[in-house]
Amino acid sequence: MAIRSLNHAVLYVRDAERTARFWTDVLDFEVAHAFPGGVFLRAPRSTNDHDLALFSIGEAAGGPTAGRSTVGLYHLAWEVERLGDLEQLGARLEAAGALVGASDHGASKSLYAKDPDGIEFEVCWCVPAEQVTEGMAPVRPLDLPAELARFGPDAKSRLAHAAR
Repeated sequence: MAIRSLNHAVLYVRDAERTARFWTDVLDFEVAHAFPGGVFLRAPRSTNDHDLALFSIGEAAGGPTAGRSTVGLYHLAWEVERLGDLEQLGARLEAAGALVGASDHGASKSLYAKDPDGIEFEVCWCVPAEQVTEGMAPVRPLDLPAELARFGPDAKSRLAHAAR
């Protein structure tokens, strides 16, 4: 018996409908099911029932503090299929005022963003295993134009290679 993958994540947010609009408008998630105070979202091209569930807890809720003053989840990471997808989503996240950082982990190229409630998430492209030459450290600033020149915008992620 072994765990295969993460099936879905659930977030408590101030307003599930507002947060769902962010995920659908900026990241192309689709609404799989909704009801007052709750929205279930599916990632683009996902075959899962839902990948992300959002539940409203009200506008008076405090912001996320995990890692600063409480234990808790730091972020979720969503993998894109092509390196060019990372570039396109980076532009969309920046236009939405959500992009907060970018890192090169060697084995993955990552963008960091925050949703309307300040909950951080990552969007990454993973270098195919046979092309990983640097391992995971040290973390460097991401030079996305250089990575696009190195791998090409249509380079498939590790996830896409594994799905063959």
